Amino acid sequence: MAKLYFRYGTVGSAKTLNLLAVAHNYRQQGKSVILVKPELDIRFGRESIRSRAGLEMAADLLVAPTTKLLEQNWEGVDCILVDEAQFLSSHHIEELRELTLVKSIPVICYGLRTDFKTRLFEGSRRLMEIADSIEEVKATCHYCHRKSILNLRHVDGVATLDGPTVLVGAEERYYPVCSSCYNREISEATAGSLNAEV
Repeated sequence: MAKLYFRYGTVGSAKTLNLLAVAHNYRQQGKSVILVKPELDIRFGRESIRSRAGLEMAADLLVAPTTKLLEQNWEGVDCILVDEAQFLSSHHIEELRELTLVKSIPVICYGLRTDFKTRLFEGSRRLMEIADSIEEVKATCHYCHRKSILNLRHVDGVATLDGPTVLVGAEERYYPVCSSCYNREISEATAGSLNAEV
């Protein structure tokens, strides 16, 4: 039976690089792989799936809120790879699960587990609930040598908990951090903000 996989990690953990390597391997073997990403991810161009290392491939399918994944043509597809899966709705994750059952196509989703406020994204929550396999893609904290588990948003180098949950960006907006450094940076930013108001 085909499986639904969730490979999660913080920013900078080479999730997209891993996805592109898997796509390359499938295609090198003459197999059909479909690259999927949420429509709202426009960091490197509307249809581009690009790693920070510079490797890039075009997305075959952009998922909008109204996209019906079960109605797409999946004939002859050997694998579905999904980038930035955290931005998908619960419904889309359930449709991907259905494809593994009905079409027997393995689906490998890559994404963040939590937002910068340490809350699960909708897509990630559903993947944590129903994926057959959950794997962590590890990275190191921006500030120390511990494993990063959280994503710290910053503005002009100062940590922040302000702003919308979804604000697409890369190194210029987010750092991968351990919980200790996350708490320290948020505490310092909060203290600095309070001192500025006095």
